[in-house]
Amino acid sequence: MNTSKVLRRVAIPALAAALLAGAVTTTTTPALAAGRDRPELRKSVQAFVDAGFLGVQVRVSDERGEWAGSAGVRKLGSAARPPVDGRFWTGSVVKPFTATVVLQLVAEGKVGLDASVAGYLPGLGLDERITVRMLLQHTSGLFNYTGDVDSGGMGEAGITASGDGWVSRRFRSYTPEELVRLALSKKPRFEPGTGQKYTNTTYTLALLLIEKVTGRSYAEEMKRRILRPLGLTGTLVPGDRTSLPGPHARGYYRTQDGRVSDISRQNLSLLAGAGDLISTTKDLRTFMSALNGGKLLPAGLLAEMRRPYPGGELKYGLGLFVQDLGPGCGVVYQHNGSPPHGYGTLMYGSPDGSKTLTASVTWVDSATRGPAKDFQKLTDALVKQVFCDGQAGSGDKAAESAQ
Repeated sequence: MNTSKVLRRVAIPALAAALLAGAVTTTTTPALAAGRDRPELRKSVQAFVDAGFLGVQVRVSDERGEWAGSAGVRKLGSAARPPVDGRFWTGSVVKPFTATVVLQLVAEGKVGLDASVAGYLPGLGLDERITVRMLLQHTSGLFNYTGDVDSGGMGEAGITASGDGWVSRRFRSYTPEELVRLALSKKPRFEPGTGQKYTNTTYTLALLLIEKVTGRSYAEEMKRRILRPLGLTGTLVPGDRTSLPGPHARGYYRTQDGRVSDISRQNLSLLAGAGDLISTTKDLRTFMSALNGGKLLPAGLLAEMRRPYPGGELKYGLGLFVQDLGPGCGVVYQHNGSPPHGYGTLMYGSPDGSKTLTASVTWVDSATRGPAKDFQKLTDALVKQVFCDGQAGSGDKAAESAQ
């Protein structure tokens, strides 16, 4: 899902602040491999809680070893901290997974990167100019089925994917075909290949492409190609599953009438292939390290994946954001995400895969987006702490603005 909307800067609702007041304690787990604590990381993690977020779990792997910690509380009314490696809804962090499966099919000669998608999915009435590359690169021009804007900047509704309406409908199930046909019923945003605009639609199309070419379900292909080979036992494609298995932190939503709902149970079939994944910080670390370390794709296709669309403000390649953190810090590859409400995910990696940052954040969300007003500032500080040794480099805000 497009987290530029999900994590916009707004005030913390009074009710959320009241619910959190006096309930937050900070606990962190010492470095796992290095055998020592990382006070600078603990401080960056605690900053999220101090800003009003409910809970945070963070994992860092670098030359000093692996460190994992958590802060805040697992749920409202409890003093228990979030599990250090609990499960969570990842949102758009699944997009690099989806892109990787498609590019593996390209490597096997089963899919052409610059072939027309209509040739593989002839029954949808797709514009024949839309290529596989355009799906992964957000350059198809197709309407975003979770809502979009027209050429004049006016909002245009899609499926109910946020706000009070979503809360009451959060267990509804959608099929990928239903989502795509809704998008295709709307006027395209621009001609294929002439611009770049973040959309969930093309990643749901990528799911359908994977299923058509392989003859197997998207979930099974994810297991065969990524989850099993990498031993990602905490990760799954949920389908219509509405609950998080095992230990997990809870997210919440405050409706306009003041009621606070536990939304840790939700149906993410409304983001098929684009935002429907359950994972852990450990599994995301393993995936990001393997991807950037060249273990999932041939060198040429990994380079294609990490090459941003020329002139695009997103700095987005094929399923990855390319973020320049500035002098002394260098480039990181990343994809953050959020399901409709209550959860946020960070996934960053160095070019060689040796350094990673993965995290999950929970909060009391609302129509005004709760404590998300400080999300980008806090994320920026944490990222620089990990990849720049705490430097306050200028960074590249383009990658932050469209996740």
